[in-house]
Amino acid sequence: MERTTCLVVGGGPAGMVLGLLLARSGVDVTVLEKHGDFLRDFRGDTVHPTTLQLLDDLGLAERFAELPQRRLDKVQLPLGPGGELFTVGDFGKLSIKHNYIAMVPQWDFLDMLAEEGKGEPRFALRMNTEATELIRENGRVNGVRYRTADGESGELRATITVACDGRKSFARELPELGLRDFPTPMDVQWFQVQRKPEDPAGAIGSIRESKFLVQIDRGEYFQMASIIEKGTDSAERSRPIEEFNSALVRQVPWLADREPVRSWDDVKVLHVTLDRLRKWHVPGLLCIGDAAHAMSPVGGIGINLAVQDAVAAARHLAEPLRSGRLRRRHVAAIQWRRWPTTALLQRFQRLIHDNVVAPALRGEIDFGRPARPPLPVRAISRLPFLRKIPPYVLAYGAIKERPPKSALR
Repeated sequence: MERTTCLVVGGGPAGMVLGLLLARSGVDVTVLEKHGDFLRDFRGDTVHPTTLQLLDDLGLAERFAELPQRRLDKVQLPLGPGGELFTVGDFGKLSIKHNYIAMVPQWDFLDMLAEEGKGEPRFALRMNTEATELIRENGRVNGVRYRTADGESGELRATITVACDGRKSFARELPELGLRDFPTPMDVQWFQVQRKPEDPAGAIGSIRESKFLVQIDRGEYFQMASIIEKGTDSAERSRPIEEFNSALVRQVPWLADREPVRSWDDVKVLHVTLDRLRKWHVPGLLCIGDAAHAMSPVGGIGINLAVQDAVAAARHLAEPLRSGRLRRRHVAAIQWRRWPTTALLQRFQRLIHDNVVAPALRGEIDFGRPARPPLPVRAISRLPFLRKIPPYVLAYGAIKERPPKSALR
């Protein structure tokens, strides 16, 4: 019989951070990742100031600085017929050490955490190993059954199992957890467009002619997010790719001299969901990150929220697991700690959905038409203290979590 103290299902940011923190705190941890590597197209690549500070605390700042990255410190909107860029959020105005968001390929970030975990004798990462079923006995979860890429199957038992395997986690199927789903007006098409040195930096939003586009500066290219109405991706793909490129140039005329998107194969779709479990735990099981609350891509806050879940979980679980005195109240305290922040940020995303995204897709908002920008945008653009509010919310959310002291370096 295979056994560990903490079994983490899913090797994403939440799972890898939780595994590393607990292993450093003297807890035996096994992380199961069903894929053979961390390479994925258009995974969330935002590393927020709270996560950057966590890497400082863990002694990983120098290793992180060596990763390929681009710093995002401004959010801008082209307004009016001339397309003048207005700054609506400026991270540089924040009086903090890391006053920016680091755009880092997620696979590089996860590879760094995996490499660091190899140096911890209590940390085990098992790639190509998919958890297929929870082991439920006498009213509690005692681990999982798994299957490897080679077809081998087995059971891995644990004092506690933590589901960090995303919005499609099988743990969500437990009826006692309950799932509250919020309607969303959009899906997102991701693709890349060449960026030139003279192009604007940072993140640029564009709302024109019922089209909503976000451009994220990644150095040599823009990571483009085309916001489309919910469920319309299939209809979009029935059109020639030339029509897609023509619409892109109409929305952002200065992209006319770039190489067009070659085919629909280069356009990936994210089906946006926004939901959360009513209950994040049952005896022997805890859900965090997207497994507990799927976030909209609005603000790029999902990864930061998941990492902060992991930090809070490590702080509450480290000592009870190390001493063998874990009780259900220790697990319940994690949801009590993280639920208010999750609910607040999801409420923020729903407000953006209802008051910006949906009206923009209906053609009720068009930043290319007015001669002058709307009053709120002018106020944010011209008053420095107002310009701090959006980046502060994106940087910190509502609560900054502290890792267990035993994990610090």
